[in-house]
Order: sequence, then C-alpha cells, then structure tokens
Amino acid sequence: MGREELPEPKEGFVLTHFIVSRDVRRARDFYVGVLGGKTVLEGEPTIVKLANSWILIDVGGGPTDDKPDVILEAPRDLKKTSAFLNIRVADIQACYQEWKAKGAQFLTPPKAHGDELRFYMRDPDGHLIEVGQ
Repeated sequence: MGREELPEPKEGFVLTHFIVSRDVRRARDFYVGVLGGKTVLEGEPTIVKLANSWILIDVGGGPTDDKPDVILEAPRDLKKTSAFLNIRVADIQACYQEWKAKGAQFLTPPKAHGDELRFYMRDPDGHLIEVGQ
C-alpha cells in the first residue's frame, strides 16, 4: 500500500464515494474480492482504489462538530435509496458471470433498457450498485 495511491490531488480535486458499513472488513472484501479493487488504506476508514476512483469505507456515527445534525448509518430499508454507485463496464455479461461466481448478490440479471444493458446489485451492507454497458 503506497501513499501515492491515496486520493490526494496535486491540484483540483478527485471524487471519492464514501459508504457507511456495519463491518468495514466485510465491505472491503467485497470491493476487493468481487469487484477487483485494491486496498490502499486499512482500518477505519478503509480506502479501496476501484478502477479510476476510490471507495472510502467507515463505520457510522456522529454527529460531529462539522456536521452537527447528521448521523451516518448503513441502509436500513433496502427498498429506499437516495444515491447509488454507478459502474460502467465494457462487457456486462462477463462482469455478471465473474461477479456471480465470486458471490455477488443481484436484483436481476442484465436487462435491456433502451440503448443500454444494466443490472443492479448490492454490497454486503445493502448499498445499491448499478452496472451498465
């Protein structure tokens, strides 16, 4: 794990996706073992480099002095969401088969929607992930 792989821009900014997990190691294992990411920071928080982005994984909590009225928690109702990770892939069928073999949980197999194919899956905490081609 090298410091050069952390999301620390030399100029401008980088975009990362922060998820709240009930079990940081279990979530890390999903983003590394199923989706092929690379752990660049262990512990709480954990950072996984995933393709050209980063996933920050930490436990819930709060409030804090910089977000005094906000409590972070993993999803409780899997039928409701306000945000999700969106992954674009070159070969959706290959990804579906590979990730299925690694234990990923899907809402449906890939389905055609206009000019794209897509499926949705969940990470171990229930965070929704859209995969499209």
